[in-house]
Amino acid sequence: MFLNYIKEFFVKKSLKNNFSNVKNEVFTSNIQTIGLLIDESDFRHSNELVNELVLQGIAPQNIKVVVYRSKFKEKETYSMPTFGNKHINWNGEITETFLNEFIGTEFDLLISYYNLEIAILMMITHKSRAKFKVGFASVDKKLNRWMINTTIENHKLFVHELFKYLKSIK
Repeated sequence: MFLNYIKEFFVKKSLKNNFSNVKNEVFTSNIQTIGLLIDESDFRHSNELVNELVLQGIAPQNIKVVVYRSKFKEKETYSMPTFGNKHINWNGEITETFLNEFIGTEFDLLISYYNLEIAILMMITHKSRAKFKVGFASVDKKLNRWMINTTIENHKLFVHELFKYLKSIK
């Protein structure tokens, strides 16, 4: 347990050092691919969140989801690609293949659906090659271009506000 705190400290320190390398991408009004990074430690409505995005006109095959759980069990099977703190090393390098593929994919929009500053989630958001990043206002402002001020439980309001802003830009 203590080692996890030390590991989180080192990852946050390296993340803080890399914040100077944040680049601001230009928003393209045509959103077709979405990366969805979800913290399922307290939020268990990932399928409903994906359904809300589909209702907004995004094709289900264009939504790629990865899920974080604070209590990750190796032997349990999950319906979506799931990871935990075990999938990051002391240097802040991600050791899971599907996470590296997720980071390397150039999405039109990355939705960082977590409201607590968890080092591995912040690292994935920071390293992502997504053109535009959206998240919660309670997370470090340097990670996302847009921050929506709502609670994590209210996924319908989050998606509604997101697409309201996206449509107003068009």
